[in-house]
Amino acid sequence: MHMSRLERPRRQRLVAGVCSALAARYDTSVTALRIVMVLGAVFFGLSFWIYLALWILIPAEG
Repeated sequence: MHMSRLERPRRQRLVAGVCSALAARYDTSVTALRIVMVLGAVFFGLSFWIYLALWILIPAEG
């Protein structure tokens, strides 16, 4: 399995590109990851803070 570098892409982002970056890194569906993040925010509230932290921590594409 080849893991790409973890960075937020300039294209294919809806908000900040965090889900796109994670999906590319771990070779998973970006749509599924977005659904999990939204459901987590709605039902638990914690994923909003995780998303915000990852937005700050994951560098933008060079």
